[in-house]
Amino acid sequence: MTASDPVMVERAVATEIVVPPSGSTVTARKVRRRWDLTLVGVVLAAVFLIPYLVMVLGSLKPRAEILRIPPTYIPQQWRPDNYVTMWNTPETPLPFNLVSTVVISVCATVIVLLVAIPAAYYTARRQFPGKVAFLGLVLVTQMLQPVVLVTGLLREFFTLGINDTWLAMILVNAAFNLSFAVWILHSFFASVPVEIEEAAQLDGLSRIQILTRVSLPLVWPGIVTATIFAFVSCWNEFAASLVILTTPENQPLSVALTKFIGQYDTAWQYVFAISTVGIVPVVILFAFIEKRLVAGLTAGSVK
Repeated sequence: MTASDPVMVERAVATEIVVPPSGSTVTARKVRRRWDLTLVGVVLAAVFLIPYLVMVLGSLKPRAEILRIPPTYIPQQWRPDNYVTMWNTPETPLPFNLVSTVVISVCATVIVLLVAIPAAYYTARRQFPGKVAFLGLVLVTQMLQPVVLVTGLLREFFTLGINDTWLAMILVNAAFNLSFAVWILHSFFASVPVEIEEAAQLDGLSRIQILTRVSLPLVWPGIVTATIFAFVSCWNEFAASLVILTTPENQPLSVALTKFIGQYDTAWQYVFAISTVGIVPVVILFAFIEKRLVAGLTAGSVK
């Protein structure tokens, strides 16, 4: 062996050996990645939350300060009394509008769930002629909006004698949100293994008991999704309410809000305050249901 052989062997071994990073290097990388993800999350949160923050701060300003140029983001003169005086404005009876919105949204959402759950369960567990066409029709009806059919609906409500009533808007909102609820719940029921229900049937449970005690807890995320979608859609509905509900006391907040926007003058402080009040119930709904979402993923799978 020549003298150069040991050197060549040492070089070959050095090129093959990979020195693993030290523990401090790995920890530093994890910390840096964590800070990067946190920064991205803060930026995304700011993009979505800043408009709401501007709305809330605007509701605490007097109208003159909102129209000031250049604008000020932090109120120079705090006016929390805007949230008190807006309920007694002559434009519209806001307390009645809030009650109307709550009643219409809650009742319509309850009707949607009561009809959609058994309908989706039946379509997921039974084969019948025209099943695919029925599901396709359910999906197509989702493309229609109340404003498209509002003329026909108005004539029907006049014939039935329920025009300008809560019942009319409850039926409209329930009908136009039912298709989405049936479609999404159908997919959730179809994902539940049939063997679970067959085992429950062998234990002596009836079909109704299987639905309420076994299947519903397993599809709880779908019920949460359908509930949120239906409630938010009913809460924000505007076009049909504007045409069907003509009495100021029966109109929801979405229609009452337009009463503060005039051709030559707009009460922006009340517009911001009413908008802030309008999003509070939706935020509460999300916070209330989110706590039960994870529990619903596993509840009912073990008898």
